Amino acid sequence: MAKAKDLLTPAEEEAIVAAIGQAEKNTSGEIRVHVEDTSKKPPLERAQEVFQQLGMHATEARNGVLFYVGVKDHSFAIVGDEGIDKAVENDFWDCTKDVVIGHFKEGRFSQGLVEGILRAGDRLKAYFPFADSDSNELPDSISKG
Repeated sequence: MAKAKDLLTPAEEEAIVAAIGQAEKNTSGEIRVHVEDTSKKPPLERAQEVFQQLGMHATEARNGVLFYVGVKDHSFAIVGDEGIDKAVENDFWDCTKDVVIGHFKEGRFSQGLVEGILRAGDRLKAYFPFADSDSNELPDSISKG
């Protein structure tokens, strides 16, 4: 059984971090990825907990996005902060989640995350466009638990 530390190669991690940087050039939204082995909590509940632990609720526009992966549980969730939830339709994340999960089912974890991140950045630019005054409020690195 795979573990969080073994899910992605260093090159795949670099590709994901690069995708976060590219996506954040489209939007003021802040995107992070968290990978951990397992959780006793449902994926969405755990993702919301990690979101808070990573301080993602502290962005100025409340527009942070977390891609959560539970490796042993085969779980995945996308969580957006309240600024996003107030601005977008209820099923906003469904298409992005479907793209990611489609790749995950084929064992293409890095590709799924990269495509999901790029899609999130592209979709968020309509609601939270990038401005020259924007700063990178959160690290782009992958968080591991």
